[in-house]
Amino acid sequence: MKLTKKNRQWLVAMALLLPVAASAQAPKKGNAHESLVKELTQKETTYGEAALKIWNFAELGYLEEKSSDLLQQLLANEGFTIQKGVAGIPTAFVASYGEGQPVIGILGEYDALPGLSQQAVPTRQPLTAGAAGHACGHHLFGVGSAAAAIAVKNWLVTTKQKGTIRFFGAPAEEGGSGKVYLVRAGLFKDVDAVLHWHPADSNSASPGSSLANISAKFRFSGISAHAAGAPERGRSALDGVEAMDYMVNMMREHVPSDARIHYVITQGGKAPNVVPDFAEVYYYVRHPRRDVVKDMWERIVKASEGAAMGTGTTVAHEIIGGTYELLPLESLAKVMYKNLKEIGGVTYSATEMEFAQTLQPSLALPEGSAPALTSAADILPYEYERTGMGSTDVGDVSWTVPTVGLRTATWVPGTAAHSWQAVAAGGTSIGRKGMMVAAKTIATTAVDLFLNPATLTEAKAELDQKRGKGFVYEALLGNRPPALDYRK
Repeated sequence: MKLTKKNRQWLVAMALLLPVAASAQAPKKGNAHESLVKELTQKETTYGEAALKIWNFAELGYLEEKSSDLLQQLLANEGFTIQKGVAGIPTAFVASYGEGQPVIGILGEYDALPGLSQQAVPTRQPLTAGAAGHACGHHLFGVGSAAAAIAVKNWLVTTKQKGTIRFFGAPAEEGGSGKVYLVRAGLFKDVDAVLHWHPADSNSASPGSSLANISAKFRFSGISAHAAGAPERGRSALDGVEAMDYMVNMMREHVPSDARIHYVITQGGKAPNVVPDFAEVYYYVRHPRRDVVKDMWERIVKASEGAAMGTGTTVAHEIIGGTYELLPLESLAKVMYKNLKEIGGVTYSATEMEFAQTLQPSLALPEGSAPALTSAADILPYEYERTGMGSTDVGDVSWTVPTVGLRTATWVPGTAAHSWQAVAAGGTSIGRKGMMVAAKTIATTAVDLFLNPATLTEAKAELDQKRGKGFVYEALLGNRPPALDYRK
């Protein structure tokens, strides 16, 4: 083509138009973040109301029918395709939108804890004595994650970006190991990365691990008899439980210092004047390494067998849960941390500050150790954290697919999980604000992964390197079906 003056003018015009067309097809990341944050901010009240409904439902693991239905409806209304009752669990589901790769998954939980009912007030006042409460903030976890998934879906629609956003409705995290069954069922096989978060008393997105665990109920059977009239004819199942507990407590001197063993006697007989013919004790064993957990577990099983032999009873145990330690990936953690810093923490209103000031003394923290209430607005520095002292079934997911998470300040600074104080704050605007920080951080991180496939490639390589050659996933709870009645 001859380069005439007219042709030169045409080429200049096309050069000016091309960037505009390109930007229309692939918006800059900064603009994507702005639109996600704006949408989530506009819907904060709606999502807060949904979380409060689940807070009031306070349903235990595998019994979360209303909570699961609410989340399913929330996502279905936004055009997600819902698979109900996945992995043999009635309250588990998968909600998907889009098509093709990459597939970005977001985890959501929604089970409560027994015996921690509490009103949304800064003093101890149960809603219903002895009832369940959301002492780990899973009402916020479920709704916040769903909010992020919906925001990402809307971004996919607007930009015509190829890929799939997938929400995993994961029940019974508190001891039921719900996600383990989802992993075992192969539901993460085509997923490129998984994002999650958890309520806390501070904001952090540093990489860190957790404790692997195994839990089980040990059931002793004996012979009933009149405790005074014919005690020689009886064999006390409760004696078996207590003998086991005594031996395990002696074992504490001979396990690694970072191990944790807890138990509760769930059944110990009905009347003192009847030798109990049945008793049950519920055990948890934890350690940063699952191989150590397995070794400790074998010793505890032997203790139960010895206790039965010594008391003339019999014993059987049922594995209830078993989870891997978290496998952190810095390739993903750095992306999430950058976005958390961009979003920022939680700033209290005057009313929220008054609530926090009234509640914090009830935490009984050592003198001078209470965190500043304004620290809810801070983002903790990025660092490779030591192993956290809790356990989560996200661990099994993280050994299957590249996984990253964060924590946000949904509770008053200094609050411990599994406390009535956590339930109280989770039912207020303090919890809602922290939930929205998480939703915005997860949504922006998901979009970054859609726009930067190289990060996904790097994360997969890091996962393969950390798992080691020849890694094969085997659930710690074996092949048992979901323990759907463990809270009944």
